[in-house]
Parts: sequence; C-alpha cells; structure tokens
Amino acid sequence: MDRHGSQKKKILVVTVLAAAVVLLALTELLVGSSGMSVRSCVLALLGQGDTAAVRIMRYIRLPRLLAAVIAGAGLSAAGLVMQTVLGNPMASPATLGVSNAAVFGANLSIVAFAGGFLSTGNNLTSYTASADPFATSALAFLFAAASVLVILALCRLRDFSPGVVVLAGIALGSVWTAATTILQFYATDVGLSAAVIWSFGDLGRATYRTDLIMLAVTAAGIVLFSVLAWRYNALLSGGDAAGSMGVNVGLLRWVSLLASSLITAVCVSFLGIIGFVGIICPHVVKRLIGHDHRWALPASALCGSALLLAADALSRSLGSGSALPVGAITSLLGAPFFLALIFGRKESRVC
Repeated sequence: MDRHGSQKKKILVVTVLAAAVVLLALTELLVGSSGMSVRSCVLALLGQGDTAAVRIMRYIRLPRLLAAVIAGAGLSAAGLVMQTVLGNPMASPATLGVSNAAVFGANLSIVAFAGGFLSTGNNLTSYTASADPFATSALAFLFAAASVLVILALCRLRDFSPGVVVLAGIALGSVWTAATTILQFYATDVGLSAAVIWSFGDLGRATYRTDLIMLAVTAAGIVLFSVLAWRYNALLSGGDAAGSMGVNVGLLRWVSLLASSLITAVCVSFLGIIGFVGIICPHVVKRLIGHDHRWALPASALCGSALLLAADALSRSLGSGSALPVGAITSLLGAPFFLALIFGRKESRVC
C-alpha cells in the first residue's frame, strides 16, 4: 500500500473508532434497567421531566459514562507507551505493580481505619458512618504513586533497562499482594467484605469530582505522550538507534513510565482494578494501523474508551438490575486475547 493509501486507512480507522465511542456513549445514556423511554432520557438530561429520571441521568449514568471514556482512554494509551518503552508486547499498566499497591492502600484505609480491626468491628452501621470513599481512593493513589517512585529509584541504582523495570515491578507487586493478604487475614467480616468489593472494577462509584480528577491527569498524560510521539517512533528501532537520533532513551523511559503509572494509579484508585484494557487495545490498533505513535496514540485512546463502554454496557445487561463489576468483563475478554497473543506470536520480539 502506498503512503497516501496508508494515510487514508489510518484516518478511516480513527474516524470509525471515534464514531464507535459516540454510538456506545449514546447507548450507555439511553439504555438501562430503569425502563425510561428515549424521550424521557433526553428530557432528563436537559433537566426536565420526572425528578427521579433527572437524577438517574445526571448523577448515575452520565458520571459513569464519562468515567468509562476517560479511564478507557488513559489505560489504553498508558499500555501502548509501556509496551514501546519496555520493548515488551505483554507490558501493561499492571506491569509495575501499580494496581497491587493501590489495592493495598485501599485495604489499609478500609480495613484499618474504617471498619476493620482498629475501629468499628463488625458493626455495619458504624462502618458505613466512618467509611470515606474519597479517603480510600486518596490512600490507594498515594501507595500506587509511591510504588512507582520506589521502582524508578531502584532502577537508578544500575543501568535503566526494560528487564530490570519489569523484574522490579513483579517483585514489588508481590510484596504489596502479601501485605494485602496479611491485612485481610486480620480484618473483621465487614472490613474484609468492603475491601474485597472495592477491588472490583466498578464504574458505578464514579462522580463528577472523580471524573474531573481522572480527566486532568489522563489528558495531561496523553498530551505528553503525543509530544513525545516521534521519540517513541525512534525507539522502535532500538535504544542505540534512538540515541543516535538525539533521543535521551533513559530519560524518555523514566518520564513515560512515571506518567503511565500515574494515569493508572488515578484510575485504579477511584474505580478499582480494570484489567487488560492496556493490552487489548494497543495490539488491536497496531494490527490495524501500525506502530506510528502519531496515529496509534489517539487510536488506542479511542479504542480503550470504546472497549470500556462496551464492557460496561454488557455488565449492565447481565447484572439483572445491578451491573456486574466491569473489571470482571474486561478480564473475561482479555484473558483469551492474552493467551492468543502468547501462542499466536510469530516473531521473537514485538514493539
């Protein structure tokens, strides 16, 4: 295919993905278990009609939709960048143990400070009164961010290489998982139940406040990735080749991993664990339009939003009145894709 034809294909793919996001977003808004008609939904969005309908549309469906679009875009873009800078097709936002650290932070808040062994025992009423979802998210984010900084600091002790980063992430992730297990072992029934439920990826806990925070961090990260797009393209030829083009490879990897991990930390801290979005979408996009990050980045972001919107719609349709955790749906979709990726590889290295 000539250059002009390739350009047209890339534009077409991005356009189709954008249209898919719009279509799925409308489906999310207008279809639900409440049984409202399309006309009632539109009027409710405009603040007219039944009070209950207005509340459902403005404070349940719309924040949920925005969370799906923002988190899907952020996790997918982060996954694409991590696969490039680590030179590992299996890399994703979970590679550095960010999710494990966030789960520990949330468990510490829930179990120790709002319903576990240090506070309210098995009294559900006391737990509900003392629990603070925003404090839980804040502590989850702090531990996730700290985990990233520890890994990057450890990598400064020796040459920064993708292998070292991955191994450090696996090791530290295991430490966070062990610490979480110890916390849960000593938790009361109420504290343990709340901690486990928090770990489910759930868009239903999104609010305009959390959406705004996720949007600020995700948008800043994607803008940064876009500015660095040509450097990522250079890195595809190898670290030495990129260095000969004037790219500071070590700094590029450090900044990219930090930004990717912060996006993941924010999304996980507010929504829980949503797996495989950062693996599925980048690979789909690279198969469709190639590795050029000037196109792959926006396409991956749109693909991630579309995937999370579709997964949420599926979770709501299967939930019989209450939506299933969207993280379970993405994992069910992602696990077969991951296995196919492993056993279907024909090359020894994929960037």
